[in-house]
Amino acid sequence: MFWQQVVNGLVSGSAYALVALGYALIYGVLGLINLAQGELFMAGAFGLWIGATLLHLSWPGAVLLGMLLAGLISLSMEKFVFRPLSEKNPLIPMLAAIGLSIFLQTSALLFFGPETKPFPFLLPQKIFQLGFIKLSALQGIVICSALLMVFFLWWYLNFSKWGKGLQAVSMDKEAALIIGITPNFCVSQAFLLSGLLSGLGGILMAAYYNATYPYMGILPGLKGFCAAVLGGTGSVFGAVVGGLILGIAENLGAAYISSGFKDGFAFTILILILLIRPKGILGK
Repeated sequence: MFWQQVVNGLVSGSAYALVALGYALIYGVLGLINLAQGELFMAGAFGLWIGATLLHLSWPGAVLLGMLLAGLISLSMEKFVFRPLSEKNPLIPMLAAIGLSIFLQTSALLFFGPETKPFPFLLPQKIFQLGFIKLSALQGIVICSALLMVFFLWWYLNFSKWGKGLQAVSMDKEAALIIGITPNFCVSQAFLLSGLLSGLGGILMAAYYNATYPYMGILPGLKGFCAAVLGGTGSVFGAVVGGLILGIAENLGAAYISSGFKDGFAFTILILILLIRPKGILGK
C-alpha cells in the first residue's frame, strides 16, 4: 500500500509541479506571485473539454487547444494588467492577481455553468501490474507528460537563445537591457510558458478525474504555490521537487493519518517550511 500511495502521489504531484513551475518562472523574472495561476490550470481543462466535446478534436488537438487557451490568457494578463502595474507598489499587482482570479472563476461560471462537465474518455485504460504496484496507462501518461515538460523547460532555459535571455533578465534586468535583451519580451515569454505549464496541469487532472468545473483551479493553485515555496520560490527545479514531495506527502497522510485532512497537509507543510527553512529546499 505504501508504494501504491507513492505512485498516486507522483500523479497529483506532477500537476502541482507544473503549476509551481508557472509560479517560479514569473517570480524569477518579476518578483511577482501570480495568484491567478490556478485559473490558468482551470482554463487548460476547459480548453480540453471544448476541444474534445464541442469541436470533436483528436486528443492531441484538444490538449494543444487547452494549453494555447491557458497560454493566451496568461499573455493577456501580462500585457493588459501586470505590465501597466509593473512600476507600482508590489502589493498592487498582487491585489490585481486576486481580482483576475475571481474574474476568471466567475467568467467560467457564466459561460459554462456550475455543473461538473465530463468528456469522452478516449485515453487507454489498461492497468499494469509492477510487483506490488498497479499503474494505469493514464497515470503513466500524467507522470511522463510532466517530466517531458520539465525536460523541455530545462533545455529551453539553458540552451535556447530566448531562454538564456529570460535567465539574464531574471538576474539583472538593467544589465540585460544594456546588452540588447528586451525585458518586456522576456517577461511575456515567462507568462506564456507559465500559462502553458499550468494549463497542461489542468488538462492532465481533468483527464485523470474526468471532471471540469469553474472552481477546479483553486486548490491546485494554492498547492502549486505551496510547492513553489517548499522547493524554493524562484527555483525551477525546486518547484518540481516541491510539487512531487507535496503530492506524495498528502497521499501518504490521507492513507495513514486521515483522508478528511488530505488538503490540509499541503498547508501544514507550507507553515512548517516557512518556520524552519523560509528559503525552501533549493532556494538561495
